Amino acid sequence: MTGSLFKANFWSTDILSTIGYDNIIQHLNNGRKNCKEFEEFLKERAAIEEKYGKDLLSLTRKKPCGQSEINTLKRALEVFKQQVDNVAQCHIHLAQTLREEARKMEDFREKQKQQRKKTETVMDAAHKQRNLQFKKTMDAKKIYEQKCRDKDEAEQAVHRSANMANQKQQEKLFVKLATSKTAVEDSDKVYMQHVNTLDKVREDWQSEHIKACEVLEAQECERINFLRNALWVHVNQLSQQCVKSDDMYEQVRKTLEMCSIEKDIEYFVNQRKTGQIPPAPIMYENFYCPQRNAAPPGKTTGPNLARRGPLPVPKSVPDDPDYSLVDDYSLLYQ
Repeated sequence: MTGSLFKANFWSTDILSTIGYDNIIQHLNNGRKNCKEFEEFLKERAAIEEKYGKDLLSLTRKKPCGQSEINTLKRALEVFKQQVDNVAQCHIHLAQTLREEARKMEDFREKQKQQRKKTETVMDAAHKQRNLQFKKTMDAKKIYEQKCRDKDEAEQAVHRSANMANQKQQEKLFVKLATSKTAVEDSDKVYMQHVNTLDKVREDWQSEHIKACEVLEAQECERINFLRNALWVHVNQLSQQCVKSDDMYEQVRKTLEMCSIEKDIEYFVNQRKTGQIPPAPIMYENFYCPQRNAAPPGKTTGPNLARRGPLPVPKSVPDDPDYSLVDDYSLLYQ
């Protein structure tokens, strides 16, 4: 594990480079974004669960479902609607639980943000101080090198003027050489001071970098653990919801097992029976004949005369002059 530590793997040979630190910060920013996405996912899932629960409640409380059923099947349907109502309540409760989990994730993100802010502030100051001191050191080095070149030129001028007869000119060159040597010594001291200061700043920066790596690595471990546990809790909550729903539906199944077809039929008969004697057959009655024919309707062999009696039988044939007489009644005037 030592070889995988942040503090051992995010350096650069360039003293001004922040690539290692930048990579860590970018990774932690992505992790924070991932936590935010999971938080939003929980909120969206909570909204879905709440809507589903409320729609289910509306369905069970407003929509009839076998309201005219009787006896054991009626009880089974009542248990069914009650358990569906309970399932709806569970989904609404799950929505509240998911929102609480999302709030925990938000609090965790905010806590890590504040912790990182302190570390980033220290590191930004360390980077700024390091860069500033490096610039001062490089400027001091340039001045020192220039003073060295000036001294070398002065020495060369003195050597060239060794055979010169002009005493006054030689004195000027010696004064210039002495001045340049003094300037070199002074610039060398300043340069050395800046180098030493830069080394101290570098050590401080490296120390802060190590501390920052340790803090940020601890934060990343905490974030991974927190997000992993949050996801674990989330799927357990969903599984528990399924278990609860199945337990509630099991109550319906148990009620259905006690539902008896014979008992429901018997219950209906006892509650709504109207009698055990069917109606008697409707007998045929001749309007002209007082005798009652026992034959039931539809069983008569003669034509249906609509309650009229049979025609009288004539006593004479059509050729007789008295053909129009019917039982001593004549249509002929006498």
